[in-house]
Amino acid sequence: MSEPRETTGRCYACKRTFSFDPKEVVTFLIDPETHMPPGITVVGSLRPARPEAVARSVDEPICPDCVAKAKQYSEESGSGRSWDGWPPSSN
Repeated sequence: MSEPRETTGRCYACKRTFSFDPKEVVTFLIDPETHMPPGITVVGSLRPARPEAVARSVDEPICPDCVAKAKQYSEESGSGRSWDGWPPSSN
């Protein structure tokens, strides 16, 4: 049985460096040209994601603190966003 391999990276949200297991970390699909998730505009509105934007996008890790803050905000604001399938990622 192989041991989990830890790596270090920067959180997409807070830019803090943290260690994580690449198979377990929450990731966010980000278009490197726009630095935004495909289908999200700079003002935060939704639009159809272009196939070429999705194809060039990469998974960026999110630290556990930012995931917890997002869940807390969702619960307190009553947004009803399900965090089981969000953020979209390719893992």
